[in-house]
Amino acid sequence: MTPNRIIIDTDPGIDDAMAILLAMADPRIELMGLTCIFGNVPVERATRNALWLTEIARHPCLVAQGARHPLMRPPQDHPDFVHGVEGFGAEPAPAPRATPDPRGAARFLCESVAEHPGEITLIAVGPLTNLAEALAHDPAIARGVKGVIVMGGALRVPGNVTSHAEANIWQDPEAAAAVFAADWPVTLVGLDVTEAVHGTAADFAAIARAAPEAGGFLDRAVQFYFAFHRDAHGLDGCHMHDPTAVIALTDPGLFTIHETPVRVITEGAEAGRTVEGGTGPRLRACLGVDAAAVMEVYRSTLSNGRLP
Repeated sequence: MTPNRIIIDTDPGIDDAMAILLAMADPRIELMGLTCIFGNVPVERATRNALWLTEIARHPCLVAQGARHPLMRPPQDHPDFVHGVEGFGAEPAPAPRATPDPRGAARFLCESVAEHPGEITLIAVGPLTNLAEALAHDPAIARGVKGVIVMGGALRVPGNVTSHAEANIWQDPEAAAAVFAADWPVTLVGLDVTEAVHGTAADFAAIARAAPEAGGFLDRAVQFYFAFHRDAHGLDGCHMHDPTAVIALTDPGLFTIHETPVRVITEGAEAGRTVEGGTGPRLRACLGVDAAAVMEVYRSTLSNGRLP
């Protein structure tokens, strides 16, 4: 079977690390690169963290640095209380040996898709500024991608930053509006499904036993994430936001999908809200999930011996 070629647009971030290591461990995926964005941490730290993940996993791939701030509005504060100041909980700042690709993220995305037309799926697990800038840089990217998966939005559930808005959309609503209005095939993996998927201490301990280096790092980092979820949500474990978006590519049968246009509110108290309906392109919105099966895919894939 031909692996799914993907580029992950990311702001690592603890659950970003979960998603990236999943992609590196899954034989059904060929990770073509990582493009980095502000969000959980400033973009320079996100880029550093992405480079370090390629090293700890012994899975070299290109990493490109992207936007430092939203398209049209001042940046929001980074959620240190969720991911830690350096992005990986209480883990110290990493010091990767590699350096980023000299191209910016938008150019890297456009050129990579042009080199492999119809083959690459973009999986965006941070604010959507890089994707919006790629559309502006070369609109042909919309015709060249195989698909776009966005971890973002909250259609039929409350937001997680405000009562209306999910974090990635809220950070740059104008970018999200541009991405959802473009003529490319988008699958939306929002809080409607990601908050239903819970990882536990036992899950990550098992992964650490199977992959002592990369899995051990993840097990240490996730303890900070567990503490946030316990304090903020009373949850014994954590939501699996970003890895769920990767599993939506490899195991789409685990999701209930509804096709609908989605518009983004960009003004006022509800800025960042995602709303079903409208006149734009129809997106594939994930509204239901077999949460236990998703966690089994995650746990078994990271324990399959492909990570050190």
